[in-house]
Amino acid sequence: MKPSASMPHHQDRPTKLCAFCGRPFQWRRKWKAVWEEVRYCSDRCRSSARTPENRRRRASSSSEADNSP
Repeated sequence: MKPSASMPHHQDRPTKLCAFCGRPFQWRRKWKAVWEEVRYCSDRCRSSARTPENRRRRASSSSEADNSP
């Protein structure tokens, strides 16, 4: 049994920021083969990012960022 005073094992895992909500999320074993392609922290964020209204919002915000001085 490991001593409880040691650092949790999950603090060594790589993290990314979710492309939809911006929250940090950690590597999971099921993403081992595709970690470079993972962009969203959950199925909910992935499906929300693919809705037409969110696509329009992201397109307009990126074009506004291009036009800023």
